[in-house]
Amino acid sequence: MIRKGSYFLGLTILVQLVLTGFKSVDNERVEGFHLTGNENYVYSVSLEEENEDNADVIVPFVGKTFVGFREAIAFRESRGKLSLVNPFGYMGKYQFGRSTLRTIGIYDFNTFLYNAEWQNKAFTALIARNKWELRKEIEKYCGRVINGVEITESGLLAAAHLGGAGSVKKYLRSNGRSGFKDGFGTSLRSYIKKFGGYDVSHIQADKNAKVEL
Repeated sequence: MIRKGSYFLGLTILVQLVLTGFKSVDNERVEGFHLTGNENYVYSVSLEEENEDNADVIVPFVGKTFVGFREAIAFRESRGKLSLVNPFGYMGKYQFGRSTLRTIGIYDFNTFLYNAEWQNKAFTALIARNKWELRKEIEKYCGRVINGVEITESGLLAAAHLGGAGSVKKYLRSNGRSGFKDGFGTSLRSYIKKFGGYDVSHIQADKNAKVEL
């Protein structure tokens, strides 16, 4: 009887030890990640941020240099995918239209899609052209606040990449009342805000900038 009681007592203690060995741990909340029911990690990123008061999309680059500016736009436009062509026909990391590529001297679109050097040069050439187109606006409006967003040189150049220099001029001259949105609903204001404050001072304004291949 004593032996049988000891057996059940030992069994009870063993079960308690096993159960206490498994601690309940709260999952750490990591921005951009969630756990599914089968415990697979899934990374989720919103493709559109038109709630402009939300936090900016996190990009895998730091700093406010021109390279940081360039790669932040690439991440926003295509998640940095070199050969991406969107439903509207815009292509590459920076989502260029064919007419824009022809303007800056690129006609071989197939090679362009798989050539990182061409795409980076195309981005720099377009920034130089837009900087020339917006030279007066950059001088006049930088430092002002329109629609709750401070105007900066890099913000204007990013907005011109989205909607063209002409659309940026209309936006500024109307004090933000005349707005442009692309096919996905992205506004000039969102780009002016998201890409403000980068150092693009070393890019020279050039009306006729082209890619040298």
